[in-house]
Amino acid sequence: MPDFPFPLMIFAAGFGTRMKALTVDRPKPLVPVAGRALIDHALHLARAAGVQRIVVNTHYRADQMAEHLEGSGVVISHEPEIILETGGGLKAALHLLGPGPVAVLNSDAIWTGENPLAELAKAWDGGSMEALLLLLSAGKARSEGAKGDFRLDDAGRISRGLGGEDQVYLGASIIDPARLAAIVDPVFSLNRPWDQMIAAGTAFGALHRGRWCDVGHPEGIAEAEALLHSARHD
Repeated sequence: MPDFPFPLMIFAAGFGTRMKALTVDRPKPLVPVAGRALIDHALHLARAAGVQRIVVNTHYRADQMAEHLEGSGVVISHEPEIILETGGGLKAALHLLGPGPVAVLNSDAIWTGENPLAELAKAWDGGSMEALLLLLSAGKARSEGAKGDFRLDDAGRISRGLGGEDQVYLGASIIDPARLAAIVDPVFSLNRPWDQMIAAGTAFGALHRGRWCDVGHPEGIAEAEALLHSARHD
């Protein structure tokens, strides 16, 4: 496996309130699925893709995350006062990630099929893209109340979806973070620069060749484990 050409940011700072009792005493990335913490599933994908530099942001129960990641080679970007959301968290970690485009990955999902990070790297075109988002049809995504986030045109550019059978964003993307510098608010979502890129025609999507399950709520654990079991026996 060749080296992955981008540093990776894994988002792991949230409170995980949708997980209810499961996150009262631990952060959501440490919730186990099929005997392995969610963050370890994400790290497995990263290492299998050849990622060389991994940054994980933390906030809630950060001491547990730091202990879990100790000795792993992962760099922690701690958000001590407030959660900065995806855009603010990425901007705050850029000095740890280095210059140029970066990959980002949510830590609360399970994947089967092709490695999502490898798919993104293969489809990335820095000459025309500022963002490349990994997508899946809403009908194929195992996610509570999944509705289409984006619509793909024939050239692969994205626009905002209208729900229904449009494409669900799977929490994995590559982004050129240059636009983040102009956003002065410390807390903001990546949706803000994405909307600017959509308007500029530089935001694209790629379809995941596999399955995906959101593990943002307790019922998602059993769904994710069933998905993994099915993939092992296909």
